[in-house]
Amino acid sequence: MPGVIGIGILTILILAAIFADLLAPTPNAQELLQRLEAPSWAGGQHGYVLGTDSLGRDILARMIHGARVSLAVGLLGVALSGGIGITLGLVAGYLGHRWDRVIMRTADVQQAIPALVLAVAVAAVLKPSTVNLIAILAVTTWFTFTRVVRAEVLALREMLFVEAARVVGANDGRIIARHILPNAAASIIVIATLMVGNLILFEASLSFLGVGVPVTTPTWGRMVFDGIEYVSTAWWIALFPGFAVMLTVLATNLVGDWLRDALDPRQRRR
Repeated sequence: MPGVIGIGILTILILAAIFADLLAPTPNAQELLQRLEAPSWAGGQHGYVLGTDSLGRDILARMIHGARVSLAVGLLGVALSGGIGITLGLVAGYLGHRWDRVIMRTADVQQAIPALVLAVAVAAVLKPSTVNLIAILAVTTWFTFTRVVRAEVLALREMLFVEAARVVGANDGRIIARHILPNAAASIIVIATLMVGNLILFEASLSFLGVGVPVTTPTWGRMVFDGIEYVSTAWWIALFPGFAVMLTVLATNLVGDWLRDALDPRQRRR
């Protein structure tokens, strides 16, 4: 049941992101005469469902477009991070020796540096853009995939079916692609699902600090930052984007937990 709820929430968010231009065509439209207006159900006079911000922009419209940025960062960031981390994990686990030492010591060094600090430092140097943000998140999180995949490969490479593949003459590339990677897929899928939520939260943190995407691009983190100074008088500016971040991360975690239980062989045997 929790997994179904998570999938339902993510489906709604994805559809909102895809059709954002139809649902809210003008997220940056300003109506200064209607600035800081409360939601319509809380006393607002002009029909804004979630109110307006300090420039009179519709909070709901900006949140819909913010979903597009957050989901793009989460999904594409995981795809890029996973591509790097899975490849290095396969190499480190299967080839071992010097490859393992170099890759894992690099992962240790990067893990010793707080990811948010490293991301802020790199983002401060690069030009703010969604593409740069995705690259930054991928470069600062790849080692999570590497550690998981390496651990799986170390166990799988000693299995009898891998030995049998070697005996019949399969080369290393074929063994990795046909035997090891498919058997490690369950763990990869689970960690990827959980990482989507982490990267969305990461993006919100960087946008809150002002080093994420350009300020003209609506993001949930930036909206929370914009609403901080109005918390006591216009609470809706920061509350609803913050709730959207929380709900999205919760949904991805629910899906990740559901996949972990569904793909765990010990659960299937019960």
